[in-house]
Amino acid sequence: MCAIEYYTYEDYKLWEGDWELIRGFPVAMAPSPVISHQYIASMLVYELNKSLNNCEKCFVVAEEDWIIEDDTILRPDVSVVCDEKGDFITKAPEIIVEVVSPSTAKRDEKIKKEIYEKELVKYYILAYPDRLIAKVYKDENGKFKKIGDFKKETLKLTENLTCEVEIDFDNVFKKLRRKK
Repeated sequence: MCAIEYYTYEDYKLWEGDWELIRGFPVAMAPSPVISHQYIASMLVYELNKSLNNCEKCFVVAEEDWIIEDDTILRPDVSVVCDEKGDFITKAPEIIVEVVSPSTAKRDEKIKKEIYEKELVKYYILAYPDRLIAKVYKDENGKFKKIGDFKKETLKLTENLTCEVEIDFDNVFKKLRRKK
């Protein structure tokens, strides 16, 4: 009989390398993402920061630990947090972006999506570097409802946010579109 170990935040703090902890199970982060992944994440940080420039309560963070529970710590690619007081994310970000790669697709599209939905993240954006498209979901009564797919459109998010944001997806994907 094989025993499966269960880990907590106290264990997580001691680990070397890049990890996430999902319901007590360690998940190794993939090796450094490819350029298109990093570029899209950077452009989304740029677009969100531009929108939140005059917002006193919210800011954008990249690759920051969100301590959801003692046995669940995730590291979204990009998060918009508001009224956060600690060193890490401790409450649901208003917006989370995951840049989806083949090695993270199942985790981003299913496992993390379910956790973010349960934690009442207001907007969840899945960006796909290979297809140059973003799928945007909005919380409606505790369930994510898809708003749409975005390639060149500008998305304005106002509902249920501390400060409204605008994302120009044409700008996010423009340079990568030229490479194809």
